[in-house]
Amino acid sequence: MTVSGPLSGVKVLEFAGIGPAPFAAMMLSDMGADVIRIERPGAKDPTPDRIDLRGRRTITLDLKDAVAVALCLELCTSAEIVIEGGRPGVMERLGLGPEVMLVRNPKLVYGRMTGWGQFGPLNQAAGHDINYIALTGALHSFGTTDKPVPPLNLVGDYGGGAMFLISGLLAGLIHARSTGLGQVVDAAMTDGTAYLLTLCYSLLAGKRWVDQRGINLLDGGAPFYDTYQCSDGHWISVGSIEPQFYSLLLEKSGATELMSQPQMERSAWPEMKQTFAAIFRTKTRDEWCALMEGTDVCFAPVLSLREAPHHPHNIARQTFIELDGVTTPAPAPRFSATPSTIRIGPCTAGQGARETLRDWGISTPWIEELVSGGILS
Repeated sequence: MTVSGPLSGVKVLEFAGIGPAPFAAMMLSDMGADVIRIERPGAKDPTPDRIDLRGRRTITLDLKDAVAVALCLELCTSAEIVIEGGRPGVMERLGLGPEVMLVRNPKLVYGRMTGWGQFGPLNQAAGHDINYIALTGALHSFGTTDKPVPPLNLVGDYGGGAMFLISGLLAGLIHARSTGLGQVVDAAMTDGTAYLLTLCYSLLAGKRWVDQRGINLLDGGAPFYDTYQCSDGHWISVGSIEPQFYSLLLEKSGATELMSQPQMERSAWPEMKQTFAAIFRTKTRDEWCALMEGTDVCFAPVLSLREAPHHPHNIARQTFIELDGVTTPAPAPRFSATPSTIRIGPCTAGQGARETLRDWGISTPWIEELVSGGILS
């Protein structure tokens, strides 16, 4: 396959992990990077539905073996980026920490993906997305007035984790190419999630946000920025914040005569929500789509995961594609000159290992020695 993407020619060494680290490696591969994934012995070969493992070749190595560690250190001399997602100190104990690798390759950008970060009193504690976003104020802000509700694992793992890891790696890559100096990127989900809350903390400081759930402009408190159930049990979303969009919402819904309260009168919001709820229950979701979709109401149907790939807008943009019989989101963002591509689906460990290592500058005699010694299968 002809490799495309703005990162074509960039070599990335990924040490197998879970969550945001493999997602970041997938994105780098989609954008053209050549990624080798180092997997643990005994790891199961990925099934086609493990789409986050697409796009890179995998080598199984026992990192407790000195020869395997020596191979990784040699691979790092050809890499520009390393990604690891272990607890702080694990890579150092294996002899593969950033201090060792940066001696071998001073231009290396060494990305470290964790929940709590490389230092701090919680850095050795186990955790998951829900815990990391809880510590930042994000989880407190999601849900109903009764209880916080986790927003899947989009905010911590992928928004506050993978996206900040990628931005840090690419910024570090630019710096390394211009100065010859690599560095460590400490990407903590707590840090990234807090950063994502910049607007909320700004509104809070300006006394335009109340530190409670379900009563603010963007958390479902506003009647014109919420979801409503239709007569058929399906849901719609409206986001008519600006006055002209709100006016159109009233017109399209037939609520103009029923809404005498000013749009931004917070004390009236509960009553206004009840009015909208009663109105939207009078028609099906499709009927409301016919009236509002594509207008400046700021409207969209609330689609399920199975429905979303079949929406005309997503079809037109090819937002979803088929990969080995599995429906998967297509690479994003889009590049006009160097489009992203998915070079391969999830690969079995060791598939094409010899060719992979040769591509990365490992000599044929050493490869055969690794195979005969049982280091490489």
